[in-house]
Amino acid sequence: MGQGAIFATAAAALVAQAATGFEQCPQFFAKSQPPAVQQRPLQRALCYEAFAILHSGETKTPVFVAQRLNRESIDDAGEKRSNKFFADARLPQSERAALDDYKHSGYSRGHMAPAADMPSPAAMAQSFSLANMVPQAMKHNSGAWAKIEQATRKYAHRAKGDVFVITGPVFTPESESIGHNHVKVPTYLYKLVYDVETNRAWAHWQANLDETRASQPISYDELVKRTGVKFLPGVVPKS
Repeated sequence: MGQGAIFATAAAALVAQAATGFEQCPQFFAKSQPPAVQQRPLQRALCYEAFAILHSGETKTPVFVAQRLNRESIDDAGEKRSNKFFADARLPQSERAALDDYKHSGYSRGHMAPAADMPSPAAMAQSFSLANMVPQAMKHNSGAWAKIEQATRKYAHRAKGDVFVITGPVFTPESESIGHNHVKVPTYLYKLVYDVETNRAWAHWQANLDETRASQPISYDELVKRTGVKFLPGVVPKS
């Protein structure tokens, strides 16, 4: 099957899937429990083959994106990039970003669930949904953030069991927006890593700036403190 046919099939499957909540994809969450986030208007749960998204129609970005990685999934990764970005038709047009929003914005379309993590052609195609994107500083996306994504894959590959990863944006009053649809630009990005076997969790916290460099992770408790989100309900990770 060619890349175009794979993309069309994946997109059609997304349209057909009536995902009203994460009950359709609990496998992406530790103990099958999604993060306990503050309920806001226009939040919608979206299930994909290899990740799950809580999407905000206010910011036109994810609230968070959840994945489950392990040695097997990483061994299956490495699919050819589709590079065909698309607006997820499951989201009302008024709640989603469009391709034109990113044009000439000065920001890249930054994957929250990385394309390089995807274990199948369909999952790869789905990862290019704009619901999985945030406006990201270009040099940060290809630099420090790419290193963090690569390090997370390497860790998951050597882990003894499942590793749950939750990635998302953090907005502040200073956050600007881009495009006709006013897609919000994150001030910070985070990536939480939780190893089920060791019961340890840590997070990468990065300013969404070109000059940002890779830095030491912060603790799970510190991430909860900074965001106000209990990302691992039902789990008490070791400090």
